[in-house]
Amino acid sequence: MNIICSYPWLNILLYSLLTLYAIITLIPFLWALSASFKPLTEIVAAEPNLIPNNFTLDNYKQIFVEEPLFLRWFFNSVIIAIAVTILNLLFNSMAGYALARLRFRGRQFWFFLILTVLAVPIQVTLIPTFLILKTFGWLNSYQGMIIPNMVNATFIFMMRQFFVNFPKELEEAAALDGLNTFGIFRHIVLPLAKPALAAQAVFIFMSSWNNFLLPVVILFDPEMFTLPLGLNSFKGQYISYWNYIMAASMVFTLPALIIYAFFNRYFIQSVTFTGTKG
Repeated sequence: MNIICSYPWLNILLYSLLTLYAIITLIPFLWALSASFKPLTEIVAAEPNLIPNNFTLDNYKQIFVEEPLFLRWFFNSVIIAIAVTILNLLFNSMAGYALARLRFRGRQFWFFLILTVLAVPIQVTLIPTFLILKTFGWLNSYQGMIIPNMVNATFIFMMRQFFVNFPKELEEAAALDGLNTFGIFRHIVLPLAKPALAAQAVFIFMSSWNNFLLPVVILFDPEMFTLPLGLNSFKGQYISYWNYIMAASMVFTLPALIIYAFFNRYFIQSVTFTGTKG
């Protein structure tokens, strides 16, 4: 960083490259956004343009009004993503705090087991997950989508690292005031862990919102499809209607984009939550 600051031309080069990269990245998104407000004839015209000549909302009317299942797919994704996010925030933070602060038999074993889980690809657990859900009768259901994803080893580890670096003096002072372990966690630790929880919530929500692998395995009824799975079906149905496909893609993309835009700073702050203590 000092070297870059010592040579202004390096700063100019760096920001020029980043600006060019941003433009290259944004152009496809802007084209898709523009196409979602165009009639099909304008999209397939020989002259591409980012500003629609014939601005129309008919594409969105088609997917929300004429396509009966689209709103159901959107509702399914919202319910599942919110439920998965809330459960992860609760269980990951509790598990991370227990591993960082509580003393119990087998603590190191469970910690290293969680580290081992981090190395296991999700594809390896897909068939066992399917068989377990089938045994419980949870295929093609909300609980089948929510329960297997309600904890995450990555964020248990992240929260553990955050709590390892949490000032013990605050907890000791709360204990002197008469708070038990749960009270300390609820009233002292969690309110001060908001940056870590917010960063975790953004990552988990976006992961659940974009999840395609598990739905395609356990969801069979079109009414239970989530948006990623529904869009795959939608694309096959309207394979030559790019105006409808672009409108549906924008509806899918914008919620995650808005969340990332509002909570972008927590992505940066979350890097500091993986300390080396303990």
